[in-house]
Amino acid sequence: MAPEKQVDAKPGRRAALRATMALIVFVGLIALLVFLQPESLYLWVKAFHVIAVIAWMAGLFYMPRLFIYHTDAEPGSVQSETFKVMEKRLLKVIMNPAMMISWALGLYLAWDIYGFQGGWLHAKIALVVALTLAHMHQSRAVRQFAVDGPRKTARYWRLMNEIPTVLMMLIVILVIVKPF
Repeated sequence: MAPEKQVDAKPGRRAALRATMALIVFVGLIALLVFLQPESLYLWVKAFHVIAVIAWMAGLFYMPRLFIYHTDAEPGSVQSETFKVMEKRLLKVIMNPAMMISWALGLYLAWDIYGFQGGWLHAKIALVVALTLAHMHQSRAVRQFAVDGPRKTARYWRLMNEIPTVLMMLIVILVIVKPF
């Protein structure tokens, strides 16, 4: 009997189940903290926000690398089909939940701690909107690759890989330095 491959349906279902359980536990912890209202709630929310942002950024950095290699794979080949599975799982299991949690906790912090005040905060939110647009662009590309649609060049995806990096650097500077 041949070993189970990661592109088979069964490992995919198990991965989705594990990711769903992890997401439920994560959201449950956040809900419990909000319900209990410990004095350190701000620090807990901030910590979970940073964790979610790190997961989201990891996905935004890795997805274009997958696209670069997928661009070189022959449509319909085993390699291309493997990339399709990897891209779909990265998007659905890591990137989308991490983005949603990042937004929810970030907006909570912006409202509860800063009252949506401060030029640096408005600039940061604008950059996070741009980061979300980059995420949506990658999501569209996953759908396009999934149906063996038209492909952008590897060079294009190398350039697109830089956008989340630049946005992340600007966001971190705004959050840490608060220049205005």
